[in-house]
Amino acid sequence: MSEAPSGERPAEVRIAVVCLGNICRSPIAEIVLRDRLAAAGLDDRVGVESFGTGGWHRGEPMDRRAAATLTQAGYDPSGHRARRLEASQAAEFDLILAMDADNLRDLRWAAGPGTTVRLFRDFDVLGPGADVPDPYYGGPEGFEEVLRMVERTATEIVARVAAGRLS
Repeated sequence: MSEAPSGERPAEVRIAVVCLGNICRSPIAEIVLRDRLAAAGLDDRVGVESFGTGGWHRGEPMDRRAAATLTQAGYDPSGHRARRLEASQAAEFDLILAMDADNLRDLRWAAGPGTTVRLFRDFDVLGPGADVPDPYYGGPEGFEEVLRMVERTATEIVARVAAGRLS
């Protein structure tokens, strides 16, 4: 978990976005959410990090296709390194957003008191309760579809944060 730099107050709301390996979906969501929160002037109130439920990609950069999709859309994916969400970290977040039902199931063990675990697309006006499909075994169109879903959903998440009704 990143700590606020000296002199800055910590985020009021902490969100973790989680997929399987933390190289495709969840880092896309982290980067887009951070961008949208900054554009709305809310980045000082909301901290966003991404993780995987598995640790086999730990320390690796984002999948090259995910990074290319983000870069083409004007985002900077260069700083991402894959991480696994440890049980001891989960309680530090107010909201954990799983990218699919399998990850949601895997994350139920991690939620402590005061931590809500939901699907990322629970906030998607076009697909509440649906999974963000894993594009890993497909072509570039899968990454583009994920980015569209994430951007649409991030817009709604930011609107809810601004209105004080994220949960």
